[in-house]
Amino acid sequence: MQANTIVLVASITMILTLRPAPATAQQSIPQSWSHPSDRDSWRESWQPPQRSTHPAAWNPESFYQLHRIAPAPDRGTQAPPSVDQLRNALRIAARAQPETPAANDLLNESGDDLLGDDLLGDDLLGDDLLGDDLLGGGLQDDLLDHSSADPLAGLGPVSDRDATARRDPHDDLWTEDCYPSAESCRACHPVQYEQWRGSGHAYATVSPMFNRFEQAMTELTEGTVGSFCNRCHSPVQTQLKIPRWTSVLDAPPVVREGVTCIACHRINEHYWRSNGDRRIVPGNIHAPVYGGRGGAGVREAIADADALKLKLSPEDTGPGQAIHLQGRFFKPLTNSDVCVSCHQVAVHPGIWLEVVHAQYRSGPAAKRGVSCQDCHMGAVPGKPHGYQSDFVAHLGNKPFGEKRKQSNHVFWGPGLSIAHPGIFPHHPKAKQYTPREWLAFDYRAGWGTDAFENSVTAAMTFPEPWDTADDRRDGRKIIDANLAKLSEKRAGSIATMEGGLKIEGPHFEHEPTAGRRLKFSYTVSNISEGHNLPTGSLGAQPQLWLNVALIDPDGCRVWESGYLDRHGDLADMHSVDVATHRVRRDKDLFNLQTKFLINNVRGTDREAALPLNFSLDQLVFLRPGAVPVSVLNHPPLIRMEAHSIAPLDSRTARYSIPADVMTKKGPYRLSVRMRNRTEPIYFMRQIDSTPDMIHRMLENTLDLHPSSHTFWVR
Repeated sequence: MQANTIVLVASITMILTLRPAPATAQQSIPQSWSHPSDRDSWRESWQPPQRSTHPAAWNPESFYQLHRIAPAPDRGTQAPPSVDQLRNALRIAARAQPETPAANDLLNESGDDLLGDDLLGDDLLGDDLLGDDLLGGGLQDDLLDHSSADPLAGLGPVSDRDATARRDPHDDLWTEDCYPSAESCRACHPVQYEQWRGSGHAYATVSPMFNRFEQAMTELTEGTVGSFCNRCHSPVQTQLKIPRWTSVLDAPPVVREGVTCIACHRINEHYWRSNGDRRIVPGNIHAPVYGGRGGAGVREAIADADALKLKLSPEDTGPGQAIHLQGRFFKPLTNSDVCVSCHQVAVHPGIWLEVVHAQYRSGPAAKRGVSCQDCHMGAVPGKPHGYQSDFVAHLGNKPFGEKRKQSNHVFWGPGLSIAHPGIFPHHPKAKQYTPREWLAFDYRAGWGTDAFENSVTAAMTFPEPWDTADDRRDGRKIIDANLAKLSEKRAGSIATMEGGLKIEGPHFEHEPTAGRRLKFSYTVSNISEGHNLPTGSLGAQPQLWLNVALIDPDGCRVWESGYLDRHGDLADMHSVDVATHRVRRDKDLFNLQTKFLINNVRGTDREAALPLNFSLDQLVFLRPGAVPVSVLNHPPLIRMEAHSIAPLDSRTARYSIPADVMTKKGPYRLSVRMRNRTEPIYFMRQIDSTPDMIHRMLENTLDLHPSSHTFWVR
């Protein structure tokens, strides 16, 4: 028995300590991943990507650039297919029969890149909701006259073309015929477009933080995270099966729009908790749309199409506006059901990263019949105080119909953009320049302003197309308009957060006395009926903390809680400065951030930035849970450490100021504010965020309910 125990312990030790030796890289000719024999060769040649331990120097393109895991096929001699061929491919695929089981063979000729994302053979961009892989090698060979051309040839970092060259605008026509852009909807719905273009939904795909986070999760989990992130953040990309290594900078415009118009208004099935896996109904601008009404306004407009100069089919080539031919009622859009598929999601092995819908369903608002839309699309940010009244459509630049209830497509919430303002918010005139050209526009230096242009000398050089003053001034107009839109979004975010938050205090335990320890508290209340404070994407771990400072009679700050270290982190266990004794730990810190807890090989569990057990797993695969998660309420070895405040509940923040700080008599001042940001800085560093991303995140920190209280120390 003792010998068996020794053997067992030795075996476990070997499993935990030995790593497989990396295979020697082989020099070979470019591989064709659509050929079975070449697909097997990754087993000998592939090595895991190396992650830098320190953030690299800032490079604008690194905001979005994704690292390639496998070599790209050589496409230098392939001619891109015509628009007609792409349209034909899409039509045939829509009529195709479902796949046979053999079509899922890892070594078939479907053209999927096994190493692009998922080493287990699953397509990371989701099952093709049209029935086949529109971009796979096997299908495209049949549809495009046995050509091996990739419909996305020329997109992303695998292209041989000049990255700074302008794209052919015809390349996007085939996506427009099936997935119309918000730009097309803007012609008839300018008010809704203006609200949406700076919203969190519009930001979902171009977010630098999302792209970094998704890339890090794919690398760290060996691709087993699958298409989990993309399904919500980039629904059109998911449905088109655009390879994830394609840079968002080169993707079709409708992909960069994230949760665009058709992501909600071309859905005709109720998916409930599907982890973002929904099907957008393909169709051109004339295809039916779905909403909370029955389409009476559409029928009225079409009945007077000639007078209103409306285009009712692609064959109408004259002047006028193209219009969808039907408006159909879809009940989930009238209540909170439509939100659940992306705002209540869990990733294997059962970690709930979005729990806001569950919080809502168990809260007072749901019991009173208040919907998500009532607070997040109403007239008042975060409050169910009714809706605005406006014209739903504008035809011929004139309001059409009568004013009626209109949902606000700002989607009130706290998230703010850290992207370049030439790329986000979306702007109708910004498309005259490519996203890569916008990244080269130095708006912080004042390009395009009178002060800057008057100081330009002949010795100064600028990248194309910003090498002329006229282009820089045109770019500055777009930048200024987008910065103004971001200011509006920031004001709305503050109003939303302050509408659900209340700070009361300070409450002194005894009369403030010189030379005596001062104990006091604040009461932080969630006065919202909807959900916890804070909530949202717990995977991003948004921070909401109390910052309190004491000012002595001489005007000097002598004590503080909720301060930041030199890296921008709170002074808790995640602070590098605290660990190296540069900054003292903030023992009074009041932080409502929800964090991940994972188990070590020995000892208790610990806080972690990502729900990946590096201590235990050598290859961190995200596997389905092997135990009933519904019984345990959390997966084994991983759980969430929740600190948020439930609706209509409160929490007490207690503080103790040492006696040696309270030595002087006279008037003291306690200043307090609640601070909020969507990502912790240590988490941003872990996923290799650029310094500029971190700088913008710090700039976007919200200050909520700032106030001061003066008291006398005797």
